[in-house]
Amino acid sequence: MIRVVIVDDHPVVRDGLRGMLAVAGDVEVVGEAADGAEAEAVVRAVVPDVVLMDLRMPGVDGVTAIGRLRDVPARVLVLTTYDTDSDVLPAIKAGATGYLLKDTPRDELFRAVRSAARGEAVLSPSVATRLVGQVRAPAAEPLSDREVEVLGLIARGCTNREAAARLFISEATVKTHLVHVYAKLGVNDRAAAVAVAYERGVLAADR
Repeated sequence: MIRVVIVDDHPVVRDGLRGMLAVAGDVEVVGEAADGAEAEAVVRAVVPDVVLMDLRMPGVDGVTAIGRLRDVPARVLVLTTYDTDSDVLPAIKAGATGYLLKDTPRDELFRAVRSAARGEAVLSPSVATRLVGQVRAPAAEPLSDREVEVLGLIARGCTNREAAARLFISEATVKTHLVHVYAKLGVNDRAAAVAVAYERGVLAADR
C-alpha cells in the first residue's frame, strides 16, 4: 500500500481526496493537515510515501513546508489550483517531486501518486509547458542600479518628472530607463513593471 498524507486548508477538499483515493485499491490515507506547520508535524510522525500538498494556505504555506520536509523520505506531490510561474517554480525548487492541478482526472491522480511513490517526476501538461518555456527562455538581463532607482520611485507613485527631479536627470532620461526596464522585464507598462519587479525580488517591499 502507498501511504499518503493530504494537506489542504479546505476540509471539503481533504474529504473529497480521501474518498477518491479510497477506491484506488493500493493507496491508504494515513494523515491529514490543514496548513504547512501541521503538515510538517504529521509527515514527520507518520512518514508517508507521498504527500499531496496544496500551496496557498494560511500560516505556513506549501512551498515553505516542502522545503522543511526535504530531510524526510517522503515524495511531495503538489495538488493545487494555481499554475503560474510564481507558484510552480518555487515549489519545484523547494523539492516537490510533482505538480498537478486540482482538475486532474481521478485515474491520472492515481497514476501520479504511484509514480511519485517510485520517485518519478509528475507534471500536469500546463506545468510541463511552463517549465520547458523557462528552460528555453534566454536569461533575463538584470536591471542596472539606475533602472532599479527609477523603477523604485515609480513604484512609490512618482511621475516621470518627479523621478527626474529626485535623481537630478532629465525627464527624457527617465523615459529611456523605463523603456529599458520594460524590455528587460517583458512588460508593456508601469504597473506591470512594478508588479513583476516585486514578484522577482528586484524591488523590496519596503522600498
